[in-house]
Amino acid sequence: MKKSEFSFIGDIATMFGSLPHRGFEPIGDDCTVLDMGRDALVMTTDMLVEDVHFLRGASSAKEIAHKSLMVNLSDVAAMGAKPIATLLSLSLPESAQGEWSEEFMQGYYEASARHGVALVGGDTTASRDRITINVVAIGRAPKENIKRRSAARIGDTIAVTGKLGASSKGLVDIMFGDMNTEAARIHRLAQARLAEGEWLGQRSEVHAMMDISDGIASDIRHIMELSDVGADIELRAIPTDYDIRYATTGGEDFELLLTVDSTSFDALAKELHAATGTTLTAIGTVTPSRELRWLEDGTPRELELKGFTHF
Repeated sequence: MKKSEFSFIGDIATMFGSLPHRGFEPIGDDCTVLDMGRDALVMTTDMLVEDVHFLRGASSAKEIAHKSLMVNLSDVAAMGAKPIATLLSLSLPESAQGEWSEEFMQGYYEASARHGVALVGGDTTASRDRITINVVAIGRAPKENIKRRSAARIGDTIAVTGKLGASSKGLVDIMFGDMNTEAARIHRLAQARLAEGEWLGQRSEVHAMMDISDGIASDIRHIMELSDVGADIELRAIPTDYDIRYATTGGEDFELLLTVDSTSFDALAKELHAATGTTLTAIGTVTPSRELRWLEDGTPRELELKGFTHF
């Protein structure tokens, strides 16, 4: 029987759970964590495949390089850490060797330099006809700053940074040939919340945190499962300029999804905006129910909202 992507990942985590971890935390968060004494290192990896994660004809090599880096640095930010280095592996068909690969590496260098992130290794190989890009990102933070999906508490306010849905709408625009819309630009030039993640990592009133890569309809469930809680989400509170389905089920927003002590939320939101210029919006509450409820003006709605999965 075919399994979902997340069931497959769960099986892998179970299979390897009994092996010694040598100081690394097991599968479950945006990054694994390695205790370094006062500090912790966090590490993550994401793979991008042509015609699945990007279209070569719709994005420049520099834009694809930027996205490849941001996808991974977003995971580091979601742990409350500062990104410090990456490893990059490329599988390139003949059509992407030479000019395309040189432009890609220039874009990767520019994005890395902009965020002070070193490239410290990787690999290159040939492929038949499609590009595959794999990045390993490494971050560092004081141990007490690390945020995990398993730390949500009943009564917490559920919140998101920025606005949701633009990247998903942008992908639809691109698929219909509308390359120059604002949403299409946002999709091609995703921005990870690096300063915000590091800032929020320093705040004890922030409990659980992760980035929004598959849509909150999927991502909130990861927090629920690992924290053994439920969630009520108010649809009208979700910050978006687009249809609510883009904002709840679309991937690659790379905003931050977090739970915050409810008595501290208003002050935290004001301070985050003052420090970074980024909004923090309350969209719901952590509950003891272990269920996800969508509300409209406080009334439960029967909606089948599911985030992005690869299979």
